[in-house]
Amino acid sequence: MLTELSIKNFAIIDELHIPFQNGLTVLTGETGAGKSIIIDAVGLLIGGRGSVEYVRHGEKKAELEGLFIIDDTEHPVYQKARELGIEIMEDHMLVLHRTISHSGKSICRINGKLITLAILKEIGQSVLDIHSQHETQALLNQDKHMELLDYFYQSKHAHFKKHYQKLYQQWKELKYKYEANNKNEQELAQRMDLLEFQLNEIQNANLQPNEDEALTDERNELHHFETIHKNLNDAYNALHGEQKGLDWLSHAANNLEEAGEHNKEIQTLHQQYVDHYYLIEEISYQIRQHLDQMDYQPGRLELIESRLHEIDQLKRKYGQNVEEIMTYSAKIEEELDEIKNRDQHLANLAEMVQEAANDLLLEAKELHNNRKKAAKQLEKAVLTELKDLYLDKTDFQVDVFIPNKEKGIPFEGKKVTPHEDGMDQVKFLISTNPGEPVKELDRIASGGEMSRIMLALKNIFSKHQGVTSVIFDEVDTGVSGRVAQSMADKIYNISIGSQVLCITHLPQVASIADTQLKIEKVITGNRTHTTIQELSFEERIDEIGKMITGAELTDTSRTHAKELIEMNHKK
Repeated sequence: MLTELSIKNFAIIDELHIPFQNGLTVLTGETGAGKSIIIDAVGLLIGGRGSVEYVRHGEKKAELEGLFIIDDTEHPVYQKARELGIEIMEDHMLVLHRTISHSGKSICRINGKLITLAILKEIGQSVLDIHSQHETQALLNQDKHMELLDYFYQSKHAHFKKHYQKLYQQWKELKYKYEANNKNEQELAQRMDLLEFQLNEIQNANLQPNEDEALTDERNELHHFETIHKNLNDAYNALHGEQKGLDWLSHAANNLEEAGEHNKEIQTLHQQYVDHYYLIEEISYQIRQHLDQMDYQPGRLELIESRLHEIDQLKRKYGQNVEEIMTYSAKIEEELDEIKNRDQHLANLAEMVQEAANDLLLEAKELHNNRKKAAKQLEKAVLTELKDLYLDKTDFQVDVFIPNKEKGIPFEGKKVTPHEDGMDQVKFLISTNPGEPVKELDRIASGGEMSRIMLALKNIFSKHQGVTSVIFDEVDTGVSGRVAQSMADKIYNISIGSQVLCITHLPQVASIADTQLKIEKVITGNRTHTTIQELSFEERIDEIGKMITGAELTDTSRTHAKELIEMNHKK
């Protein structure tokens, strides 16, 4: 849950520190007081699109910080955090921080670690969900309907699309490969000429694995031949000869041997010394052998330089080293073979594409059947929710169908075009008046009905969504009376499983809350400021009383407000 929110120099807010409680918290206040600005701040904190317009006039930057406590260590955010290298502390604290400068630069952090805006969004939206009037309008977009239906089904069957999507990717890659190979003859002839030239150039070079590295090492040795020879010779002479290194080491060995005749520890030391002496003696022989093999050949250096130049010319065209050039050679040799045997290769590819399409369509059909089952379950769940919201005469249907395309793959008497999510289209249809046929949402539902439909869906999905906090931003607009009370009950029901923050102008919603925060706009020193205050029981009565009358507080409105609070908290 969101435990604390800190806002500094954001829009008309100079500085606010807001503690939040579990359950349902409502934010109330006059229009323009800054309620939605607080929600905007939370939206940016979880990865929303920022703007320099949010930085308070005259300030250099706006700062937002939110403290979340995620007690459930099985929550998906823990897995995401591990994948992204973010540590969640032992006390289950997750701190999101975002700074927006007046120049437009945005800096994001999670638990003190700098991260990208994309990561902030991924983590933030896994713990908090903002539901606004804009989201309600998004329900009119039919592209969202399949997403919602799949989410409903996927909450119970987590992997139901994964096998299809794997097959889809395989089919797509094979189809692309077939189309790429099925080019016109002129393009293929030009491509074959180019590949043959490249292959001949590489093969004529007769490259050997790691040849460039070996030649570079040899060139380096030849460039420094005199230095290497002199130092090896000096090292050998320092070890061999009378009164030289090995001679003195031999004397020391004799001394240790003689001393060891009277002391066992020295005997052990002598044996260790002798082992090292023989090792040094062996190294001296290897130095001598290397000196004997050294033979400076001026012509060899010239040959190496010429060969490395030839290899560098190939590197410019085909790879950064010999290994990459040889890999490229094998690749174009394979492509040449495919072009030369194009007809057979195309036939093989076509067969593979067809087999992949058959498997894909069978899996897509299974997806279709699952969606049809899920559609019936979602219809039933939504109608139950709508009945509670006084839309009991509503007919809500989820239409899952396979469109017939002009171009596509033949399947069960029609042509279909598979896409990433199957071959279906999904539409939410509704009729709010008995006897009228169901139609698309945007042709039937009013603003108040849309709010109720979306709230019904949110109430269904909140059980599976996994977010710890939900924010409702004036989703109760356009409703009143018993519908408002029903919406209040639904919002409160969601708060039982998740923390809910709600901006509202409805007394029914405000009265059912566990906590009420009043937002006010004040002017101090010719500057506008936003303040926030948690209301006591008596203060809530006054505030809700004003919401009832819409004007001055009266004894009647106070009595009604008190009754509303007491009635809602007896449920």
